[in-house]
Amino acid sequence: MLIHSPDRGLGKVVPSKAQDWLFEDIVHLNMMRRDEYDYYVKILLYFLDPDKVRGKIASLGPDSDRNFFKPDHNEYFRSSKVVDVQSLLSEILADEVIRTRLIAAICGIERTSFRTQQKLNEFDPVELAKIMISGSLPDQAMLFAPLPNFIFTRDIGIVINDHILLNKPAKLARTREALLMQYIFFNHPLFADYQDKIIEIPDNEHAFLLPDADANSDVTRSTLEGGDVMMIAKRHLIVGVSERTTLYAAQQVMRLVFAKSLVDTVTIVKIPKKRDYMHIDTVFTQAKRNVWVLLGSLARTGDEAKKRDVIHFFAPKDVSEDLKILQFKKGSEQKPIEIENLEDLLVGISKDDLGVTEPVQFIYSGNNEFPFGAREQWTDSCNLLALKDGVVVGYDRNQKTTDAFQAAGFDVVRAADLLDRFERGESSPETIENTFIMLPSAELSRARGGSHCMSLPLLREEL
Repeated sequence: MLIHSPDRGLGKVVPSKAQDWLFEDIVHLNMMRRDEYDYYVKILLYFLDPDKVRGKIASLGPDSDRNFFKPDHNEYFRSSKVVDVQSLLSEILADEVIRTRLIAAICGIERTSFRTQQKLNEFDPVELAKIMISGSLPDQAMLFAPLPNFIFTRDIGIVINDHILLNKPAKLARTREALLMQYIFFNHPLFADYQDKIIEIPDNEHAFLLPDADANSDVTRSTLEGGDVMMIAKRHLIVGVSERTTLYAAQQVMRLVFAKSLVDTVTIVKIPKKRDYMHIDTVFTQAKRNVWVLLGSLARTGDEAKKRDVIHFFAPKDVSEDLKILQFKKGSEQKPIEIENLEDLLVGISKDDLGVTEPVQFIYSGNNEFPFGAREQWTDSCNLLALKDGVVVGYDRNQKTTDAFQAAGFDVVRAADLLDRFERGESSPETIENTFIMLPSAELSRARGGSHCMSLPLLREEL
């Protein structure tokens, strides 16, 4: 699992630049780290690399020195199963050629002076990695913008079986992230087996000849973010068309994965281009083979509500608000199947791709109650990370959604309490079932990304 812990750059976001840097609010960095994200790391370690953390939970609380969680500290947990981007970056920067090239590339992107480029070359690889990510020097002076969205590693790439699909960010604020990850994927030994299996989405080859308005249209522009790509089953890929991922990019992904025979089915899900949704994983994710969490207003229940509403029925149709689903099969791309709603798509995946025989259940954001459905989706009630079938991590603040999980037969438990159970031997990652793990989220939720966004799975359990 690839992650990135909140770095010092998050503490440099200022109100006047928050929107430009794609951050919704000003966060309390120390609280975000100590009281929230550290619990996320401890949960991941307990499930993926338990020897690193078992028996140590009591000493790793919010009052600890946090050295265990700092990638640049000699007491860092250094797991091969839960890996921080910062560690990978510092390791490739030990190579003089890579170091020189990456410094030059970043200084070009950030339009810095030549003297700044020379200054950066004076730092050791560990500190240089921190500067490249945070945008600030050890003395707190800022060289360029921070990368507050880097904690959302899901967006920087996606593993499709034995290949890696790189992102092409829609917003300028994420360009440096994409460059850093490009260097890591192509140069770090961890990805040595992927060197000839890295997929980069091409731009329209003639886009530079078009007027700016045409070059930036959805039919010619190629932008793709990992939150819009779901490896939902071994041979089935879902690609979202959203505020951040264009139709052109989705078509290019489909063309490439079919050409490489990576999957047999590609489903393209077009959602409204609204900041509320951003990516398809903010609208739905999977909790269990037969259980899905989703936003009711974009699902069948939303359509039925609109049909009962006189204003919605007679009002002019706003095409931008449509949710459209087309499913393509390898070899018959010219004959896609149109799927009417999310529930039908998800039932089909559970039954046809995952072999589910029991009834498929849907849990709706905010228990589908007004106004909680929209309120809790905004704080990532639909953005859950499944650690195993039926065990998910989500935010504690989405009370109505957790109530709905409880009504569906899930145990709902705070992250701290679950870790205590593990330490006392009352439960274990191997035995736990049907559980919603509540992650503290007062500060994390301000960033508009959930537990699914904060993870990039490199290996998946066979489905």
